[in-house]
Amino acid sequence: MTLKTSKDFHPQTLKLFDQYVHGDISRRDFLTQVAKYTVAGVTALSVLQALSPQFAKAEQIKASDSRLKAEYLEIASPNGNGKIRGYLVQPADTARKAEVTLPTVLMVHENRGLNPHIEDVARRLALENFIVFAPDALFTQGGYPGDEDKARELFKNLDPVKTAADFVEAAKMLKTLPQGNGKVGVVGFCYGGGIANMLATEVPDLAAAVPFYGRQADLAKVPLIKAPLLIHYAGNDERINIGAKAYDEALKAAGVTAQSFMYEGVEHGFHNDTTPRYDKAAATLAWQRTISFFKQHLLKG
Repeated sequence: MTLKTSKDFHPQTLKLFDQYVHGDISRRDFLTQVAKYTVAGVTALSVLQALSPQFAKAEQIKASDSRLKAEYLEIASPNGNGKIRGYLVQPADTARKAEVTLPTVLMVHENRGLNPHIEDVARRLALENFIVFAPDALFTQGGYPGDEDKARELFKNLDPVKTAADFVEAAKMLKTLPQGNGKVGVVGFCYGGGIANMLATEVPDLAAAVPFYGRQADLAKVPLIKAPLLIHYAGNDERINIGAKAYDEALKAAGVTAQSFMYEGVEHGFHNDTTPRYDKAAATLAWQRTISFFKQHLLKG
């Protein structure tokens, strides 16, 4: 039996995997519980392996693509608190021509740090004529370790206050980037979606925010949001969706320009094409909406 799409897995298996990747259950507990939902010829370990990312197979834009200039950039963390390191990628023509400026986007990863998939997504966005900076929240822990399980464990060591301040500082850096046009947007996935919502409350001059299946912002801070929001939810994502209605209502009450889309029948992580939770139709539509939204709000006009 092949395990290639979310439809090939028992629904409870997908719920258990979501709990596992977000640290709610251990690897051992996942394997023990998922064994109840396997069929003949399929082991719990093979299910875990099938659900784990396949970075090389899903890569769309090579790191060496001549249309882009990509580099790793370090900037100072606020209050002399170390460094922030991230992946900065932009169209090669823009990098060569000082008179050309482009809109900038801060991209925030899932709860595994700056892995190859997020770097690939950053390149995809840069090819749409944006300058993209993708910081690695795990830089304080030595950086993304090259192993998803180890990365999730390292996340437990992060200081949430410092991490939030670092992302705010990264947005400020993009605001003054010489080749940028002064407008900054943010897009984030899962953990990064929550950071995108948070930044909308903490960065008054943020020009646009696009959270993908991320935790909603503190409702008490919603009136502070000035940026328009484009919010993507996965229909089968109970953990995140439980807060969607209250968030939408708070945004409306505060007069925030916001639009939420619920992609029915798809899983948390549906945009991540390195795993079977990926849904091509939903991911394509959400990405098209995201690009259009950024072009609407980040281009000078």
